[in-house]
Amino acid sequence: MSAGFVTIMQPPSSPISSLSEAIARCQSLGMRLSRQRRYILELLWDLQEHLSARAIYDELNHRGKKIGHTSVYQNLEALFEHGIIECVERSDGRLYGHLNSAHSHVNCVDSQKIIDINIELPSTVIHEVEQRTGLKITGYRIDFFGTTNGVQPEKQ
Repeated sequence: MSAGFVTIMQPPSSPISSLSEAIARCQSLGMRLSRQRRYILELLWDLQEHLSARAIYDELNHRGKKIGHTSVYQNLEALFEHGIIECVERSDGRLYGHLNSAHSHVNCVDSQKIIDINIELPSTVIHEVEQRTGLKITGYRIDFFGTTNGVQPEKQ
């Protein structure tokens, strides 16, 4: 397996399903919605990929949105700490994504891309985990790892 992946999760908050909801959440939390913060949210929702702070900085500047390195890092951390976006910690650094809800990831070991996917485990599996651990399962995340060889995705 290549780089290790760990999703850093904040306590569950209600899911954000659109850019306008992300902006509204910032406002409801009393976060200042600066031009830079809006640029970052717009980019994450536009691309819907997991990006490093450097990639976000580069893409924003490529799009003519002048923003400094420090501003990108500070805004990403603030958005993550308030549960607006997600952060995936990898051995080669953090990646940020637009979703804040519980979901799983498919990690392509060829391209290093991370694909968001919603998977629901059968209740029998949840029950078995509870029985083995003595814990009440309140949520879960699954990390899949794969290569690009030969499997065509189903049309939904």
